[in-house]
Amino acid sequence: MSMEKRHVIKRKTKRIISTIFHYIVLIIVGIIMFYPMLWMLGGSLKDSNNEIFATINFIPKKPSFRAYIKGWNASGFDFGIFMINTYKMVLPKVIGTVISSVITAYGFSRFDFVGKKMLFAILMSTLFLPQVVLNVPQFLMFTNWGWVDTYKPLVIPAFFANEAYFIFMLVQFMRSLSKEMEEAAELDGCNSFQRLLYIVVPVVKPAIVSCALFQFMWSSNDFQGPLIYVNTTSKYTASLGLRIIADSESGFEWNQVLALSVITIIPTLMVFFAAQDQFVEGIAAGGVKG
Repeated sequence: MSMEKRHVIKRKTKRIISTIFHYIVLIIVGIIMFYPMLWMLGGSLKDSNNEIFATINFIPKKPSFRAYIKGWNASGFDFGIFMINTYKMVLPKVIGTVISSVITAYGFSRFDFVGKKMLFAILMSTLFLPQVVLNVPQFLMFTNWGWVDTYKPLVIPAFFANEAYFIFMLVQFMRSLSKEMEEAAELDGCNSFQRLLYIVVPVVKPAIVSCALFQFMWSSNDFQGPLIYVNTTSKYTASLGLRIIADSESGFEWNQVLALSVITIIPTLMVFFAAQDQFVEGIAAGGVKG
């Protein structure tokens, strides 16, 4: 066998070993990350706390949907009300976030105005400001406005570009786009809004989908916001509804909490899998462009 053939075989062997190693690592990491969800799903099908915590095995001895049936009304309220309340808050918030973030990012990426750099720096500095610092002044302000015990404090700020992270991601995406098509559209008589709507938005769609998906997931799982501003039980979101059931003082059945937790994440998983291609493309593009 010639030396050249030996080198070729050696390279192929190294490539195969490297590929196998990478797949093994990915499988192990995937199992570690996915196991909590499997445990939650399996725990929701078990009959008692003893069976849930007796072993790390997530497979139930006798699968049962009793926890789903009993847990649905375990709080004294129909859990469907909490789910509806959640998306009454989440959907307008996502819409407001997308609209305001796109418009603001377009302004910073395409126009020159007095104080542009300073305003953008101030906007970015809010990324380093803990939300807990703002809770008290915001609560006092919204109380004076009569917004407490409504979803307004959670939804309306989203229409005023209060998510600096999304604006930053969109700005980086838009700055990487060529201005030739926009300049051609301007010569054809398109105004700024038309150029944004018909030229920029279709191109940055993956980044917009990423922003919408992030906000959807974060808002669906938000516990602190509804806890601070919503007082009436019938207005609780799903996260607060779960808190009612998980009352450590009176004791509770974990299988019911896990069952309702499974139900609450189903819409998020459906949205994610429906938009995962755009999401991955948006994250990748937002990370390498700028």
